[in-house]
Amino acid sequence: MARVVVDVMLKPEILDPQGQAVQRALPRLGFEGIADVRQGKRFELEVEGPVDEAALARIHEMAETFLANTVIEDFTVKVESTETAGASS
Repeated sequence: MARVVVDVMLKPEILDPQGQAVQRALPRLGFEGIADVRQGKRFELEVEGPVDEAALARIHEMAETFLANTVIEDFTVKVESTETAGASS
């Protein structure tokens, strides 16, 4: 089984109030030197079968139509890991 990760972030030109709130809180908590914070979403998909071009195209379509609002968000799709089933010596 393979894990595919879809990371969704607001586009750079879109205001990020949650990121700004975190950025303002960091110095009060003793964390200095952080110039900017952007908040996003991460989806981890466990995929049955091979992660080939067709599977990645389906996941890209899923991200574009369901996981991200492409008017205000960008997304990336990447294969994080592939596990092989029960190999024994």
